[in-house]
Amino acid sequence: MRVAYTLEQCWHRVPGGTATAALEVARELLAWPQLTLVGVAARHRSDPPAAFRPAIPVRHLMLPRLLLYEAWHRRRWPPVERATGPVDLIHATGVAMPPHSAPTVLTVHDLAFLHDPAAFTEHGLRFFHAALDLALEQADLVLCSSESTAGDCRAAGFDDAKLRVVPLGVRTTPATGAAIDEARARYGLTRPFVLWVGTIEPRKNLPVVVEAFRRLARTDLDLVLVGPAGWNVDLDRIVRPIAPQVKVPGFLPRSALEAVYAAAEVFCFPSLREGFGLPVAEAMAQGTPVVTSSGTSTAEVGGAAVVLVDPRDPAAVADGLSRILEDRGLQAELRRAGRVRAGELSWGRCAQRTFKAYGELVS
Repeated sequence: MRVAYTLEQCWHRVPGGTATAALEVARELLAWPQLTLVGVAARHRSDPPAAFRPAIPVRHLMLPRLLLYEAWHRRRWPPVERATGPVDLIHATGVAMPPHSAPTVLTVHDLAFLHDPAAFTEHGLRFFHAALDLALEQADLVLCSSESTAGDCRAAGFDDAKLRVVPLGVRTTPATGAAIDEARARYGLTRPFVLWVGTIEPRKNLPVVVEAFRRLARTDLDLVLVGPAGWNVDLDRIVRPIAPQVKVPGFLPRSALEAVYAAAEVFCFPSLREGFGLPVAEAMAQGTPVVTSSGTSTAEVGGAAVVLVDPRDPAAVADGLSRILEDRGLQAELRRAGRVRAGELSWGRCAQRTFKAYGELVS
């Protein structure tokens, strides 16, 4: 079975969880001898950042990204086969919908733009809506990262018979003591800290994270915000009330990020909307207690192994943090339960369900 596998998101300014998921699944699918994946991307002058370089070969179409996306959505051209040669099916792992020149599997991580359009640019909204319209018409199967996302897809008009829930995975190798010490020294993490990880954008709810931390009134703790700059958030203004206790190391490579997760006292992630919530899984994999949002996909990810709070209520988030910070017994139980839960979220299982979806179409 030969599959054209879109990977253009690896070159985005903020590749994010969409690129991470596509790369991890591709790496797992390499073990399937009956399957050949061929990556598809726009024309580029250089490779993507090291952290987002694919393990599969990538073939490039002749157009740069913006022109390619416009051509795909407006003219339904060029077909991926111009780069890959003949394929049995297409897997669109990001939002952009390539021409339906073969049976098409689409991965949908979230439809956040439908819930909070003000958080997106006008250009972004046009792009997302065009992709959604094409997906509703032409996607043969839709892989949803969570039950929450599947519900959003049903509400948006997708045929339930086309939807498959395929939860994402997480790497579960614990960070070593030496790696933790090195990360503490490199990033100046000399004191106990509360951790947040993500792209700095509105739905990540950083004002509530900062206000909850402020309400703790703990002078012995820092707040560490890890991740790339995104859009529509004035981080300097948000952190100003607690600036002396805030550290912003930016994007971290995987090994350093795992060590920082492991070093944290608690991971705080009251996101307003996620397709899955990879940071929650990553924190649990390192045995770090987690506070996250009730009624969202991150509650699905964490299950009984996390403390759930109302993400719009800073007092509730602060209370969740205090419960963990002040109760060693609860800390120990969450560390144990988190590791167990993370062990249930494997990239291998995600790849297996993906391959099963491929088989449905090819057969």
